[in-house]
Amino acid sequence: MERDGFKSRLGFILVSAGCAIGIGNVWKFPYVAGKSGGGIFVLFYFLFLALIGEPILVMELSIGRAGRQGIIQAYKKLEPKKSKWHIHGWICLFGCFLLMMYYTTVSGWMLDYCWKFLSGGFVGVTNKTAESVFNNMLKNPAEMLIFMSIIVVLGFVVCSGGIKNGLEKVSKFMMLALLGLIVVLVINSLMLKGAGKGLEFFLSPDIERASQAGWANVITSAMTQAFFTLSIGIASMEIFGSYMSKDNTLPSESIRITALDTFVAVMSGLIIFPACFSFDVEPSQGPALIFMTLPKIFINMPYGRVWGTLFFLFMSFASFSTVTAVFESLISASIENFGLSRKKAVVINCVVMLAASLPCLLGFNVLSFVQLAGKNILDMEDFIVSNILLPVGALVFVAFCTSKYGWGFDKFLGESNTGKGLKFSPVLKNYFKFALPVMIILVLVSGFVG
Repeated sequence: MERDGFKSRLGFILVSAGCAIGIGNVWKFPYVAGKSGGGIFVLFYFLFLALIGEPILVMELSIGRAGRQGIIQAYKKLEPKKSKWHIHGWICLFGCFLLMMYYTTVSGWMLDYCWKFLSGGFVGVTNKTAESVFNNMLKNPAEMLIFMSIIVVLGFVVCSGGIKNGLEKVSKFMMLALLGLIVVLVINSLMLKGAGKGLEFFLSPDIERASQAGWANVITSAMTQAFFTLSIGIASMEIFGSYMSKDNTLPSESIRITALDTFVAVMSGLIIFPACFSFDVEPSQGPALIFMTLPKIFINMPYGRVWGTLFFLFMSFASFSTVTAVFESLISASIENFGLSRKKAVVINCVVMLAASLPCLLGFNVLSFVQLAGKNILDMEDFIVSNILLPVGALVFVAFCTSKYGWGFDKFLGESNTGKGLKFSPVLKNYFKFALPVMIILVLVSGFVG
């Protein structure tokens, strides 16, 4: 049976970028950039994208394209005889599954808020009561279950059509709509009175602010953000390498994916900071920014109901694109490793995911007593994925692609440089083998220290 694949190069880039583009682009990047010296942080971020993000992304895609299968079977095909690199493939599969156990709930929040603005749920809400809307949602497991279930079921319905007729077709529409929404939202924010102060805070290099944050913190924050923004380390990107052609080099393709991901992150800052400064609202990080701070702006803005609906539609698309991409990794693994048909893999994974997402959802109400080191269930799941599985997984990918006991640098380089476009130089071998792991270890350590 011929393996499914992307219909077009654009489809591959948009689907892969959709996997990378997620909630962190909006609720973390702008805030961290703002408090860490604005343009200074952004410059460091671009630097570390090139030094860390790009190489590891290329490694994941190379393993996928050379193996022509999901991560477990790709490892088995490429690893030396009697070696056990494929065990890491099962860990990657667990990481993708664990990621979706909480990401689907947060994606449901986005869709819930989009519906609230569209249906008039914020009519009559004031600055004093805006935060209670979010808190009341968290206390209502039935409400969260409805929107989480919509995300999960729709995600698997999209993937049921395969790559060409399902994921690629829907992701193309969704990503182009997302990019269009961003442009509209940015223009609206830049036209607000006082927008210039927000732009200056976000993008103007501020040595004093960077010094207050601490230069070591600025550098490690930029390094960490550059690493996490591409969703590298648990093979969520590897699967798309397995479906792509050999017409273009992987360094070229990874640059396009990274550029789209970075565009969304920067544009998010252009939406958020001008609006915050125009309405004298203090920008914050994480869920508080999205669900408590921004609604206060929209309810005081002319046509705020429209702008609120569009913003949370944009956020729903950003999160849903990641959901469908990771679901494809789970489905592909089920087909390749357990011999299931796509239809059976979709149904089984959908049912299991609905059940597995419940602990996170209930962790804000029925299971709120479940705490570990001050972390609720969502925070615990996120910590395991973001602070352990992603950086450790990246270290394994680097070792596999550079060590003679793994795939080996020459074979990796040959695969990554196949096709037209930018190629990696052989002189990068020592950098990939020695310097890159050191930076990943710094990201790992900073995650625990933070």
